[in-house]
Amino acid sequence: MTNAPVVTPPGADVKKVAQPLDPAIREHLTPTLKKFTLTDRVAIVTGGGRGLGYNMAQGLAEAGIKGVAILDLLKDDGEQAARELSEQTGVDVRFYPVDITNDVAVQRTVQDIVNHYGRLDILINSAGIADSNMPAETYDLSKFKNLININLVGNFAVAQAVAREMIRTKTHGSIINIASMSGSVVNYPQEQNCYNASKAAVIMMTKSLAAEWAKYGIRVNAISPGYMDTALNRVPELDAQKKMWTDRTPQGRLGDVDELNNLAVMLASDASTFMTGSNIIIDGGYTLW
Repeated sequence: MTNAPVVTPPGADVKKVAQPLDPAIREHLTPTLKKFTLTDRVAIVTGGGRGLGYNMAQGLAEAGIKGVAILDLLKDDGEQAARELSEQTGVDVRFYPVDITNDVAVQRTVQDIVNHYGRLDILINSAGIADSNMPAETYDLSKFKNLININLVGNFAVAQAVAREMIRTKTHGSIINIASMSGSVVNYPQEQNCYNASKAAVIMMTKSLAAEWAKYGIRVNAISPGYMDTALNRVPELDAQKKMWTDRTPQGRLGDVDELNNLAVMLASDASTFMTGSNIIIDGGYTLW
């Protein structure tokens, strides 16, 4: 058990700045460490305009990636994220406004990305929404359908469009779906039936796609985060719930965004070439009890 404060640790609100990877340093890395770098590769990050999606885009940039395409419905956030990450690292980061539930728009956007960058190697499917504290017996069906449409159907649409391009170009790419520990356990105390169901579906979708696309050299894995110390969680209204979350986490704290970034970089890189169909839970031990 750590001794760190469980709610809003000192410095948690400091905005993290990505650091570029010096190409000269990469040449001096050992063979093992070099496999964790992403030189000359191009990634799409959905939901990359803010939150965990943006943090993972920062992680890719720090690993030496050539280009990052941020897909998001939030235009202002997406433009700012692309601009800031480009300024921080010198990486060619571009923002593409797109509704991932619109399959035609998704396919057109993926083609535009390939036309610009000349290749596509990595997808991090991070876009999603959550409805919390909504009892199942009074859950509005229109909200239920909308959440499933974004968290499951939309993520499939992006994965499908990206895989088609990888298959066409014979690229041995990596697709990373962001699921949740909520796809494996029922969270307490919030009631979120639909969110839990959507993330369980994302996990099984990941396994199914991994089995189907392995023959093309495409790897598909999922990351299931537990409670993370994101900006969206740093509000006084959640302090009571965060105390319950950390009390039920063996490590006694929320996860840091950098801890998620490290895992995303590993799955995107050659450090994980024998991994496909995996669902990696990163939750400080929450699901152990």
